[in-house]
Amino acid sequence: GILHEDLRLLLETSLPAKKKKALLGVADAKMGAAILEELGYQCQTGGVVAEILRGIRLHFHALVKGLTAQSASKAQLGLGHSYSRAKVKFNVNRVDNMIIQSISLLDQLDKDINTFSMRVREWYGYHFPELIKIVAENYTYCRLAKFIGNRRELSEESLEGLEEIVMDSAKAQAILEASRSSMGMDISPLDLINIESFSSRVISLSEYRKGLQEYLRSKMSQVAPSLSALIGEVVGARLISHAGSLTNLAKYPASTVQILGAEKALFRALKTRGNTPKYGLIFHSTFIGRAAAKNKGRISRYLANKCTIASRIDCFSEVPTSVFGDKLREQVEERLAFYETGEPPRKNLEVMKEAMVEASEAVAEVKRKQEKKEKKKKKREKRRLEALAAAAEENSVLETEENSVEPKKKKKKKQRELEAESEPEAALEPEENGLEEEALPKKKRKLWAEAEQEDEKKKKKKKKEKVRD
Repeated sequence: GILHEDLRLLLETSLPAKKKKALLGVADAKMGAAILEELGYQCQTGGVVAEILRGIRLHFHALVKGLTAQSASKAQLGLGHSYSRAKVKFNVNRVDNMIIQSISLLDQLDKDINTFSMRVREWYGYHFPELIKIVAENYTYCRLAKFIGNRRELSEESLEGLEEIVMDSAKAQAILEASRSSMGMDISPLDLINIESFSSRVISLSEYRKGLQEYLRSKMSQVAPSLSALIGEVVGARLISHAGSLTNLAKYPASTVQILGAEKALFRALKTRGNTPKYGLIFHSTFIGRAAAKNKGRISRYLANKCTIASRIDCFSEVPTSVFGDKLREQVEERLAFYETGEPPRKNLEVMKEAMVEASEAVAEVKRKQEKKEKKKKKREKRRLEALAAAAEENSVLETEENSVEPKKKKKKKQRELEAESEPEAALEPEENGLEEEALPKKKRKLWAEAEQEDEKKKKKKKKEKVRD
C-alpha cells in the first residue's frame, strides 16, 4: 500500500518539485518504518538515500532488462488507475450516494406537495370554502376535492365514500351537512375537470413520496443500521447528506456533528460574539423535543456523541447490524431519565460489552444465512450444468444414430439400382413370355418403358439419316 502511494505521488505531475520531493521523502520514511516493523532490518531514509531512490525511479527502465521507458510509464499509469479504482470501489448494497439523492428528493417533494396542496385549497375553496375548516391534512383534502367535485351532487349515497377517505363518520357527516348549506359560488364543469386533474396529480405525488420514504428506510437499514436505529432514518440520512458521505460523517468529531446544519448561526454567533447554537440537524430527533428546556443543550451534546460512535461503527464494520444502534438509543433514553428523575444510567463499558456479545451472535446468524444462500445457489448451478450436459449427450446420441441410419439407406438404394441396370433383359422377358404388364414391379416397368423410348429414338434417327443420304 505504501509503495502504491509512493508511485501515485510520482504521477501527480501538477505538484511543485519541492512539494513532490517532500512527499516522496515522507513515503520513503513510511516504507522504511514498515520494513523495520515487519522484517527487522534497519533502514535509512534521509539524505543520500532519497537521492539514490530518486535515481532508481528515474532510470528504472534502464536497470531492468526488457523494460522500456514507454512500458514503465504505462505500468505507472495503470497502477495509479487501479489504486484510484480501489479507493472508489464500494459494496453495491452499501452505497450512500443513493441515500443522499433520495433524502434530497424527499425534501424537495415535501416542499412541492405543500405548495400544490395550497393551490388546490385556494382553487377549490371558491366553490366549497367550509371544507378547509373540516379537513386540515393536505393529502386528504386533495382526495376529497377529487371525490366530491360539485358539492350540489353530494347525497346520502356518497357518505360511505367520504367515510373511507376521512376515516371518521362524524367528519363525513359534517362535510355532507356543510355542502348543503355552503356559501361558496357555483362552478362550471370545465373548471371542475381542471381542479380534479390537478388534485389527482398532487395525490400521485404524495403516494410516490410514501414509496420513496420506504425505499430510504430500506437503504438506511443496509448502509447505516446503527445510525438509523439511534436517531431515525430521515435525520440520519440528512446528516449523511450534509456531511457528503458516511465516511465523512464518521471522520467528524462529536462537536461538529452536534451543530451540523447550523453553520450560518454558528458563524453569525462567532462574528457578533454571541451564544453559539446548541444543535443543528439533530434537533429534529425526538430526544431533544422530549427533554426539558434547561437540558436540551446537554442531551444534544450526548446525542451527538452517540451519533458519531454509531456512524463510525456503520462505516467500518464488515457486516452491518443495528445492535449497537439499539444499545446507544437505550443509553440516550437512560440519560433522559437521569435528567428528569436522577436515576443513574449504566456505564458505557457495560453496555458496549453486551452489545459486542449480541452483535457477534447477529453477525454469525447473518453469515449462516449467507452460507445457506451460497449453497443453494451452487446447487442450482450444479443442477443447471448437469441438465445442460445431459441434453448435450442426448443430442450427440441422436446425431450418431442418424449418421448410422443414413449410410444403410444409401447402400440399399445403390444395390437396387445396380440390380436394375444388370438385368435389363429380365425386364423385357415378361412380354416375350406373354405375361401381363401389371405382374411386373413398378421400378422394372419404368426401366422397360425407358428402354423402349430409347429404341424408338434410335430408329427415328436412323430413318432421318437414310432420308438425307
